[in-house]
Amino acid sequence: MNFTRWSARLPGTQRRAAARDDHSSVPAARAESVRPKAAAAPPDDTSETPAPAAGPALEALPARELLGLLPAPVALLHGPEHRITYVNAAYTSAFGPRPSGAPAAEAMPELAELSLLPLMDQVLRSGTPRTVKSRKVLAGSSYTVTCTPVATGAPEDPDGEAGVLVYATDVTDHAEAAERLRASERRHRETAVTLQRSLLPQDLEQPDDLRIAATYQPGGTDAAVGGDWYDVITLGAGRTALVIGDVMGRGVRAAAVMGQLRTAVRAYARLDLPPHEVLQLLDVLAAEIDASQIATCAYAVHDPNEGHLVYASAGHLPILVCNEDGTVHRAEDPTGPPLGTGGTGGTGGWVHTSGTIPLPPGSTAVLYTDGLVERRSEDIDEGVAALERALSGARGTPQVVCDRLIRSLGVTAEHDDDVAVLVVQHPARTGTSAELFHNASLDLLGGIEAAPRARAFATGVLASWRFPVELCDLGVLAASELVANSLQHGTPPMRLGLRRTDRRLIIEVTDGDDHLPRRRRAEPADETGRGISIVATIASSWGSRRTPGGGKAVWCEFALPA
Repeated sequence: MNFTRWSARLPGTQRRAAARDDHSSVPAARAESVRPKAAAAPPDDTSETPAPAAGPALEALPARELLGLLPAPVALLHGPEHRITYVNAAYTSAFGPRPSGAPAAEAMPELAELSLLPLMDQVLRSGTPRTVKSRKVLAGSSYTVTCTPVATGAPEDPDGEAGVLVYATDVTDHAEAAERLRASERRHRETAVTLQRSLLPQDLEQPDDLRIAATYQPGGTDAAVGGDWYDVITLGAGRTALVIGDVMGRGVRAAAVMGQLRTAVRAYARLDLPPHEVLQLLDVLAAEIDASQIATCAYAVHDPNEGHLVYASAGHLPILVCNEDGTVHRAEDPTGPPLGTGGTGGTGGWVHTSGTIPLPPGSTAVLYTDGLVERRSEDIDEGVAALERALSGARGTPQVVCDRLIRSLGVTAEHDDDVAVLVVQHPARTGTSAELFHNASLDLLGGIEAAPRARAFATGVLASWRFPVELCDLGVLAASELVANSLQHGTPPMRLGLRRTDRRLIIEVTDGDDHLPRRRRAEPADETGRGISIVATIASSWGSRRTPGGGKAVWCEFALPA
């Protein structure tokens, strides 16, 4: 075989090739280097020092000797059955002796372990070298193997039988280091995913008037977990806050920031502030937590008496609402900048504002993060449009709608980004179910005569709703105390509202004064100051909030008997 053209490319032969170009000698022994040429003697030198003996040229060395000098395993195979022609000492040391002339499939099981037999067939047919990287054998070592086509016939027989030269490099150390790195990355990812999931709500709150489901799916194994989150917060008086957010970062740090923001949102929500004020507070906090990481967030509040969502957005994607007939509406403006970019200390930054979008009975709202709709190959608006089309045809329970949206948008376990989806349905109730939900209200006009009218109205309504006598009495007492408190401390217009759901009775009084009441301890001699304490004692819960148009609402709830 003609070995001179490719032998110089094998490890350990480059220096010999360089030596040949310099007309230096090649030692006949197994030396790895060439001695420097002797210095030329001056013209008048009469010494008789003999010149070094000239070694054989590289072309004169037999291929067997060169292959034998290589420290890496080498095997030469010929024919379609890949019969063994030669294996060098390094191959024998690594895999044991191999009989000449035996087919590789029978005598060289290591080639099957490395999945090389089909590859050698390809090399033999195509005449093109092939390389496989970091393949492991059962003994535990890893090799990178190159299969090169060679002609094994005699020089005078150019049509002789073709063969394959198998050259293996032991990369066990590199493979083990890479595996340790991958294991470390897996542990880091598992830690981040565990932290992320533990910070998300384990059981979503289910309000009386809404049906809600959510899905969180971390990115594929090659993607670091992000900071997507969602939340559902019951605010009292039948109102519900819906939250979706995304910290623009990766790994444990993003998940930790997400956890702090979610906790802060729940705390601010308990203040029962308008959505834009919640985001205003959250914006300042986000900058204080970590100025290098920003987040997007959408915060919406549903009031069953209003029939719409009041929302504010900090750089987040628009909320989508699908009506019962399949028409999809997109909540557009107002949208402010992401959290953490609107200024510090509450000064000089963006002022968020709230907007509304209808959520009538029978409709479905979807809040989501960008992992659901963003693709590298298309504009994000195209992804949102695709989500609108998928939502218009999605039917079923909130969890079914969640799963269908995930599938329709092509999100798989190998998706390259985290995905969070929150689906909210406002069911259209008919028949027996509708009988469990009632509303009644009375405008409180006039002076002190408004109080007895309110008691009479509450008594009649609660009796018509067929509540037990004890609950009727407690409801009338609570309504009387809330109305008396509003008449004494509030300003017109005043209104008494009663609401029944399948789980509770809600009593609410609104007026035009924005000073919120507080519970205090009345002294024995005080003639007033006990109304809120009485309500707090007899009701399951109570609270107050400022209303958007100015004024306040004070409410209490009674849990219905099972």
